[in-house]
Parts: sequence; C-alpha cells; structure tokens
Amino acid sequence: MERSHPRDLPALGYPCKNMGRDGQGRESCPLESEGAAVGGLLLLALNGCQETKRRRPENGDAEGEGASKRPRGDPAQQRVPVSRLALDYVVPCMSLYGICVKDSFLGEPLGARILAEVEALHHSGKFQDGQLVSQRTVPSQSIRGDQIAWVEGREPGCQAIGVLVARVDELIVHCAGKLGGYDINGRTKAMVSCYPGSGMGYVRHVDNPHGDGRCVTCIYYLNRQWDSKVHGGILQIYPEGRPVVANIEPIFDRLLIFWSDRRNPHEVKPAYATRYAITVWYFDAKERARAKEKRQLAAAQKEGGPSPETPTSNSPT
Repeated sequence: MERSHPRDLPALGYPCKNMGRDGQGRESCPLESEGAAVGGLLLLALNGCQETKRRRPENGDAEGEGASKRPRGDPAQQRVPVSRLALDYVVPCMSLYGICVKDSFLGEPLGARILAEVEALHHSGKFQDGQLVSQRTVPSQSIRGDQIAWVEGREPGCQAIGVLVARVDELIVHCAGKLGGYDINGRTKAMVSCYPGSGMGYVRHVDNPHGDGRCVTCIYYLNRQWDSKVHGGILQIYPEGRPVVANIEPIFDRLLIFWSDRRNPHEVKPAYATRYAITVWYFDAKERARAKEKRQLAAAQKEGGPSPETPTSNSPT
C-alpha cells in the first residue's frame, strides 16, 4: 500500500547557496569497505551507519567520521564540520544505499530543548490526526495512527525546533548537487508527529509515489531510552531491489535521511510508548514545477478555472 504522508504539505523555502569545502581531506563512508551493498545496508540498519570507534555523546555533533584520527582535546575542536559530514558521510551513504543514519546529531542540550518544546506542543492540544493525500473509504486511523502539527520554527515556544530545521537545512545545502543529481531549492515546514503509544503505527507506504516534488526525507527522533523489544515503533524500510529490511529504531537525537520516492517503501510498526519525531521533506525544483503544472492543468480542466500558466497556489501538492 503506497500512500504519501500528509494531505496538505505546507511549503517553506530556504535559500540554496553553493558552499565550498572546508579544505580538509575527505574520508569515505564507513560502509564503503563492507563489500556488497546489501551487507552494508544491513550494517547500517543494525548499527546506525557509525564507525566502530565511537566518540562521547557530549561532543556535540556526535560520533564523527574520522574521530580516531583527530587528536584528543577540547570537545568543541573535535566536532565534525557540517561540510565534512555532508560530503564525506551523507553523500556517500545516500549514493550507495539511499539511506543514511546519523546518531547524536545535535547533542544532548539542544536535543533536550527540542524534546521539551515538542512535549509542550503536544500537551497544548495543537496536534491533529494525520491525514492521507487522497480520501479513502477506509478511516485514516486504520492506515496511520499518528497525530501531527506543522511548525515553521519561528512560533513562540518552537525556537529549538527552528534550530533543528536550520541545522538540517545547512547539512542539505552542503550536499548541493550531489544528492542524486537533484536541484534542491526548498522544503516543507517541519511535521512534528506523535504516536500516542496505544499500538498505533503507519502501514507500508511511499512518501512520494507520484512525483509531487519531494526527493529527500529527513526524520529526527526524540525518544529517550527507547527499547524496540518493549516499545515497538521501529521504522522498517524495504529498499527497492534489495533482499533486506532496514530496521531503524527511533532513538533520541538520531537523524535519518532517505530518498522519498518508490525506492524506499517503509512503515512504522505499532508503538506501545509515546513516540516523537520531526520530519522535513526537501523538494527537487524540476519535479516540483512539473507537479504544480499538472495540478493547475487538472484544476482548469475540471472547474474551468484559470489557465495552467496562472499559478493558483504556493502550497505543495
């Protein structure tokens, strides 16, 4: 069953700038040496695409690539520059596997602030049941059981969420032109979601099965002491053409990135504890423009409205 996530995807553009390398030598993705892509993907699912030697979580970005090669000292000086994280880690992982997992993405202090904001947002009653793109006779809750709120990051009480989105923006900008050849020129607002812990999940689906412009899905998880054997809630990805399933646990301060199209059908297994996540989708400029043209043409033919050349809305499909 392939269904896209939300019915209405609020768009929020961000400037795309060509940013150069920081001059430091590149290191290959830790999975490149694992042999076949299938074996590497399985390692990614089990270990979160990390090197064997881990850095301490309090170091900020987290277990960084090449950590064993850097001298010990001030933790602030050991953080991996975003440019290196993007070019030496995210780009190779996405090119090889279509999935990338980065643990301890922001660090404990900022992650804790984001979690507090999400919990406050949830308890304020601003969450609504997640919807499907097309209305079906089956209730939405039988397909997806999450509750969601759309956030720009500038709203009162959402500043830390705004910092998260800005950090992910920065990471994607540094990948410019190297993520599948996409011309990424915008994104949605942040979709803050909660599975309430009553055994609800989200059946197998594809985020963008019909070319609505979304090319990259980024999910940030906020769940402390998550035990999938007890709490469930694993995100299972079924990479197209590969006989493996990537089991992604929604652990605190983990960032997951994957292609949004049919290459990555996925599902959220039933969750038996409150499960929080924040998702942002990035747009490919050409596919997004084609999707808008098709929507405008369909609207004009159906309702006798404005011609396809006349924009009717700035909101995504």
